[in-house]
Amino acid sequence: MLDFIFGVSHPGHWHALNMQQNPHHYSGMRMLGSSSVAALQDKVGAGVYFNPYVEIDGVMIKYGVVSIDKLCKDLIDWETLYVAGRMHKPVKILRDDARVRLANQVNLTEAVRVALLTLPEKFSEDQLFERIAGISYTGDFRMIVGENPNKVRNIVHAQLPHFHRLYFGLLDDLPNVAVLSNGQYQQNLNPHFRGLMVQKLPSTLYKKVLEEHRLHAIRNKVNVPEEKMALHREIASSPELTQFINTGLREIVAGPAMTQSIKGIFTAGPLKTTRYALEKLLKWKQAKK
Repeated sequence: MLDFIFGVSHPGHWHALNMQQNPHHYSGMRMLGSSSVAALQDKVGAGVYFNPYVEIDGVMIKYGVVSIDKLCKDLIDWETLYVAGRMHKPVKILRDDARVRLANQVNLTEAVRVALLTLPEKFSEDQLFERIAGISYTGDFRMIVGENPNKVRNIVHAQLPHFHRLYFGLLDDLPNVAVLSNGQYQQNLNPHFRGLMVQKLPSTLYKKVLEEHRLHAIRNKVNVPEEKMALHREIASSPELTQFINTGLREIVAGPAMTQSIKGIFTAGPLKTTRYALEKLLKWKQAKK
C-alpha cells in the first residue's frame, strides 16, 4: 500500500470537494459533513486525516490530509514529528510548494543536528542514517507491538543511495564534520560547536532538553548557568545529553502517535481499522520469528 500526504490550504473545502467526488473513500464520518471532518483532522492527534485502503487504477493507497500551516509548523518546530519524521526519509514530491520546501530544509538540518548530538566522535554512514530515520519512532507505541523491530534498518538499507543524496550536501556544509574513507565520518566534539547545535534544536525539543537538564541539575544539586551560551555548552558536554534528547523525543512522539491511531478507528471505520491492525500484527509476528 502506497502512502501519500496531501498538504492543503483549506481542509474543510478540500474534504467537501473530495466527499462529492469520492464518497466511498470515507467512513461514516462523512455523514457529519466536511466541517466536522476538518475539525477532527486538525484538533485531534497530529493534525492528519487518513483514508486507507483506497484503490486507484488498480493500486492500493493510503492518503493523509494535513493543512499546509500544520505541516510547516511540524517541519520547523517538531510539534508532533508525525509528518516531519516521515519527511526525514526519502520521499517523492509530487507537487512542489516553496513554503513546504523551505520548511523541510530546516527539518532535515535539524534531524542531522539531533543525530550528531547523539552519535560518538567517529560514526558510519549507516549509523547516521539509522539514527535520523529512527527519530520519529522514538516513543511510538507501535514499535513495541505492531511494527517490525527491524523497520528502521530496513528503511535505510533499502534506500541508502537516496539517504546519501538527501543528506550529503547538508553534512558537507557543516564545519565540524569531516568525511573519512569507506563511509565513515568524524565530528568535532568541541563544546562550542555542540553548544550551537543545542541552541538550534527545533523549539519543541529544545524546551524539553532544557527542562530535562534542569531536572537533572536539581537532582544532583548542581547550579545551572544563567548565561545562554554557557548553558548550551554545559548541556552539550553533559554525559546525559543523549538521554535528555531521547526523553524529549519520546514525549513529543508518544501522545500524537497514540491519539492519531485512536482517531484512525473513526476516520477509517472499524472494518478497515481491523484489517490494518491485523496486517501490522502479522508482519510484526513474522519479523519476531
